[in-house]
Amino acid sequence: MAKVVVTKVLLMLFLGLSLANVANAGEVTLVAADFRTVDNRLWDIQVTLQHADTGWDHYADRWRVVDSNGQVLANRVLYHPHVDEQPFTRGLSGISLPSTGKLYIEAHDNVHGWAKQRLTVKLRQTIKGHLRITSD
Repeated sequence: MAKVVVTKVLLMLFLGLSLANVANAGEVTLVAADFRTVDNRLWDIQVTLQHADTGWDHYADRWRVVDSNGQVLANRVLYHPHVDEQPFTRGLSGISLPSTGKLYIEAHDNVHGWAKQRLTVKLRQTIKGHLRITSD
């Protein structure tokens, strides 16, 4: 009987610690985004994210570009955790984006959903085909 009780206590402790690790990872942070024009209408985008990935149970799993109406213009799925690679950068190529108006970069993790933080993108501020946005 005592062995069963000890086993249950250890299992509860393990589960509690596992859930605490998931919660402690927090939301994903957008570090920077780089936009380079391929021509006057197509863009290559590189986004750098920071997240305390703990493994498959909690990791940054995507980022996207949206317009001011919330329409998704580009979506980059991240298919695995980046536990030992922080921060990390992933990109998309040949993306058609409007040259006027504000765009936003948003990031997502598989526990908290879409982070509150967004990066604002104004492509008209591009200099020599390049625009870099950083979080301040």
